[in-house]
Amino acid sequence: MRANAILFWILAVFMFLAAALYTFWSLIDPAHLAVEWVGTVAIALTGVLSAFIAFYLGRLHATQGGELPEDRLDANIDDGDAEQGFFSPWSWWPIILAGSASLFVLGLAIGVWISFFAAGFLLISLVGWVYEYYRGYFSH
Repeated sequence: MRANAILFWILAVFMFLAAALYTFWSLIDPAHLAVEWVGTVAIALTGVLSAFIAFYLGRLHATQGGELPEDRLDANIDDGDAEQGFFSPWSWWPIILAGSASLFVLGLAIGVWISFFAAGFLLISLVGWVYEYYRGYFSH
């Protein structure tokens, strides 16, 4: 996390320097001789956003009370593995949910009446995926 904060501080400084260079470059342009505000403000606000993220990451690193595995040189790959949850490798519900969601979006693009039918399939597949372990062979 410390390395990420440092990278974002470097990015913030770079963006502020780029905004200053962009402003100078737009001032010396013989065709306009004025500040081009849209680009200047956009680059400067990108620097502000990078500074906000760097400040947040720095404060988060200071309050967590220890080094993350990413910050240690002697860490193994397995040290950073977090629990990702439980996934069913045999479940058909995600495929049905993806199909009904794509049919819903297709209905929004082509004809709204298709979305009404797809919303029913979407609801059924979402409920089926959430409650697949409450019925049948794999119920708890």
